[in-house]
Amino acid sequence: MPIYFRDTPLNEPFTFNSIGNHWTQEATIRPKGYPLYHYLQTEKGFGNISIQGRHYTLKEGEGFLIAPHINHSYYGETNEWNTCFFTFAGTLESNIGKILGGRPVIFTSKEQGVQIAQIIENTIKKYEHPPLDAKALSVDCYRLLMFFADGVSTENFIHEPLYQRYVAPVLKEIESNYAEELTIQELSHQVFITPQYLTRLFQRFLGCSAYEYLTTWRMNKAKELLLTFPHAEVQEIARQSGFTDSSHFIAMFKKTTGMTPLEFRKLN
Repeated sequence: MPIYFRDTPLNEPFTFNSIGNHWTQEATIRPKGYPLYHYLQTEKGFGNISIQGRHYTLKEGEGFLIAPHINHSYYGETNEWNTCFFTFAGTLESNIGKILGGRPVIFTSKEQGVQIAQIIENTIKKYEHPPLDAKALSVDCYRLLMFFADGVSTENFIHEPLYQRYVAPVLKEIESNYAEELTIQELSHQVFITPQYLTRLFQRFLGCSAYEYLTTWRMNKAKELLLTFPHAEVQEIARQSGFTDSSHFIAMFKKTTGMTPLEFRKLN
């Protein structure tokens, strides 16, 4: 039952405050929530989860990420309930809510759980072989955040005909070719609808416009590139993220994060 807690100062933009797997989960009650973003996933058996008065069953491979200070509790429904988990911290911890779209709770499917469990397993191996590479752990943490930001918003309407016909192909195009000179006009033309109708569909299913989704995706990729390639020029980061004008990229980056790309990088 490995579990590791952070025992170093917070110098990285994102890091794990705690992480563990193969854990024999005990009943937990948190009327005032947990102070950090907290993820829990069932490995074996299943548990009963209560979040702000609503009850859920967490089966094998399923998990949830919950924001700080959200009333919740959980307990095992089977004789043995094993879980994996992690909590987030870091100098940019206050930005996690923005990265996750302000969602207080994010549930993950069994298919997503397979990938998350593997990331947790690989990260724990790094803790098992010190000295730790703080920068590598920070990048792992950020990639996990991107996984939640990129893949959790479609479960409730994935079978909706309008979503499948118009929104899903556009999402795939954005996620595959965000570095190209995509425009909303071009994206809507690919699915044979007007830009206005595409925006209405995005607002209905994702709570944002197609342009906002494209910009957010590019910004998230830019942050990942800034962390992964610390010596790359800002102009190159902008180009690889889909921004042809580096000045516009810097202005948009500061608008969404409150800091310039170089300031973001210096915090790492």
